[in-house]
Amino acid sequence: MTQIEARTKIRAFLGKFIPEQDFADGDEIFALGLVNSLMAMQLVLFLEKDFAVKFANQDLTLKNFGSVDAMTDLLVRRGVIGAD
Repeated sequence: MTQIEARTKIRAFLGKFIPEQDFADGDEIFALGLVNSLMAMQLVLFLEKDFAVKFANQDLTLKNFGSVDAMTDLLVRRGVIGAD
């Protein structure tokens, strides 16, 4: 899977919960108030299930889950998707 495909999947998932919100892949979704702490757990579970990865406790930071770009970068670092 490519980074573009991963971003598309992540944006589609987020779109179910924050419809009609315009944000860029680099935008901080928590800082913008688009996502809350409950949604953070749903994001983790979605990424673990859909990308067949298990995150370590040290991975569970706002830095890694704060934007579509950050989540994509985390998946690259974990070796789940290729670097484009």
